Amino acid sequence: MKKTFIALTLGATVFTPIVASAADVKIYGRAHVSLDYLDDGKNYDEIGLSSNSSRLGFKVEQKINDDLHVFAQIEQEISFASGDQDSKAVNFSTRDTFVGVKNAQYGQLRAGRFDSPFKIARGPVNYFGDMVGDVRNVTRVGDLKFDERNENTLEYKSPKFADGFNVLAAISMNSGKENSKIADGEGKSDSKAYDLALTYKKDRIDFAAAYQKYGKNAANTATPTATTDSEREAFRLAGSYKVTEDLSLGALYQMAQFEDSARDLDAQVWGIAGEYKLTPKTALRGEYFYRDVERDDANTSLIALGVEHKLDPALRLYGNVATTLNDKNANLTPWKEGRSLGNGISGSTGEDALALSLGMRYDF
Repeated sequence: MKKTFIALTLGATVFTPIVASAADVKIYGRAHVSLDYLDDGKNYDEIGLSSNSSRLGFKVEQKINDDLHVFAQIEQEISFASGDQDSKAVNFSTRDTFVGVKNAQYGQLRAGRFDSPFKIARGPVNYFGDMVGDVRNVTRVGDLKFDERNENTLEYKSPKFADGFNVLAAISMNSGKENSKIADGEGKSDSKAYDLALTYKKDRIDFAAAYQKYGKNAANTATPTATTDSEREAFRLAGSYKVTEDLSLGALYQMAQFEDSARDLDAQVWGIAGEYKLTPKTALRGEYFYRDVERDDANTSLIALGVEHKLDPALRLYGNVATTLNDKNANLTPWKEGRSLGNGISGSTGEDALALSLGMRYDF
């Protein structure tokens, strides 16, 4: 608590001069907790409390002149669940943290640590984000991890063109470490990550296409020192269409490849998701995604159903059920991503995993 208080104090100190210069400053956050029942089909069968990507952040924007704006953000993950006090809970600015400039004619440029364009491209089908059933449970697996918040990143986002399109391009330098100490045969580090994405959002359509490539020395997990010896790359298409005012349907396709073909890590993911508004404040959602792995008998199906009720634009309650159906060489779960409970609980190989969740999300 002392470290967190100091961090918040420092954050307030940093922003004080900006406030004095009449910048637009906003303090915001999210408290997202759930009571979950998790069953891996064999060894684990428990009920627990989870904090699901809860956060506290500071946003600031200032007009420099008629053409130029400067903006910045500091965002920290906050735990509302007892026992979830890992290093992320005490370090400041663990989530999207950046500074940038933007211009209506030329677009925006920002630098820092934030969601990659590839990660953002799952947005059209992100109906179960940070809940049991999150699609990242089948798209972000093992050495094929691409839904990342990369550090040391420089990103350009174009202004809208052709009536709704944007282009995003990013390069993450020394991905997974502050200073790479790994060199290739020529004495040069290959720890960068490259992103390119095209998005379109207008009226009833929300669409994204993205490509990402990691160098052979880039980290492949959340552990800063973990690296691979081979390059890896992925391509993703995602889109949704608002069929009626009450019904939205979406689909996703992802192809991920790993240079080390001897391990048969290449995988494809495809599936559909949707949401139907039973009332203006109550929605029913569902999804089905299939992960097809090159290795024999290692495929997984992810299925989820949920209902959500908004008591207020800032407060929602929900109930979800999600399962992963694993082949005999697969052990994925529907609960690993975006949550504190279950992050360290692996599935049992060849067994189906089940999760039931009752949650509350408050945005402020």
